[in-house]
Amino acid sequence: MNKNALKNIIYSIVLLLVMFLVYLYRQNQPLPTKSGNTDTKTVLSGTTMGTSYRIVYLDEQRRDLQDGIDSLLNVFNQSLSTYIPDSEISRFNRSDTLVFELPYFYPVLSVSKEVFEATDGAFDPTVGPLVNTWGFGPEGAERKDSLGIQQLLQRVGFDKVQFDQHAVVKLQSDLYLDFSAIAKGYGVDVVAQYLSERGIAHYLVEIGGELVAKGTNDAGEIWKVGITQPDEEGQANELYSIVALDNKGMATSGNYRNFYEQDGQKLSHTISPFTGYPVVHGLLSATVLADDCMTADAYATAMMVVGTEASIALQQKVPGLEIFLIYNDGEGKLQSYASEGLKPYLSFPQRNP
Repeated sequence: MNKNALKNIIYSIVLLLVMFLVYLYRQNQPLPTKSGNTDTKTVLSGTTMGTSYRIVYLDEQRRDLQDGIDSLLNVFNQSLSTYIPDSEISRFNRSDTLVFELPYFYPVLSVSKEVFEATDGAFDPTVGPLVNTWGFGPEGAERKDSLGIQQLLQRVGFDKVQFDQHAVVKLQSDLYLDFSAIAKGYGVDVVAQYLSERGIAHYLVEIGGELVAKGTNDAGEIWKVGITQPDEEGQANELYSIVALDNKGMATSGNYRNFYEQDGQKLSHTISPFTGYPVVHGLLSATVLADDCMTADAYATAMMVVGTEASIALQQKVPGLEIFLIYNDGEGKLQSYASEGLKPYLSFPQRNP
């Protein structure tokens, strides 16, 4: 056998060996999903801000990011939780000024001011003293005997706060800030940014019902989330509608579960910063979609203050918002309204007669 023939045989053996190794490698890889990604879904859950969170993401590196997310949320709460005595917001509420030490206070102030002005004051993070007085604060739902509503209204007004990127100052010493109507949405955005910075392009982040979705799920489809039935006795799995959430933030605010009765009247937890009293109207649930969840959360709160018709007008005035409202038509029947941009992404589950 000449040298060339021997080289050809050796080459053929090596080629067959390489092809066989490639075959074995491919046979041991996970099957691709419809989206073309491998089966890389991770689901995390935990607690934060007095509620629960659930995070689903697709990661080719199969990283478990729970410890990092929990640490991030702990720092977030150290800035904005009124339940933590030495948090930044608690220290500010006890004094007249605060120099920021953490990166979360300024952004929430900035968005709060934007929504406060766009809603003519319907969204107001200084309404906390009234919320507490009506019995929806930490002490529970029990209306106090002596209200002093007009006196408390003098303490309300986000325009009595001044701030820049470095510090915040009260213009009235008894002012009290509470970001509970926007903090969960902001926390969702913070976690979403954390995932994006680690190269994760497909995820769904949910904290206490507020959400951000990016990319697609493990089936290659737009993430779908539910809006629950607005019923005082409703269960969490009783869906009224389903939204395909296409790279958006979504928040829902409602009065139908957080209320109490006094003298035969239902008092909702949404307190009007204009009157100082619980709101009385037919809007039961406001769902808002925006580019970020913090903005959606703030506008959903404002819409529960102003009611159905004013919410529709507000959505038409503010660019980038889509809304889904569930309301009582005055005859005891549930009705709904969806903005035009949301309708293609909205569906309704079949209900038993």
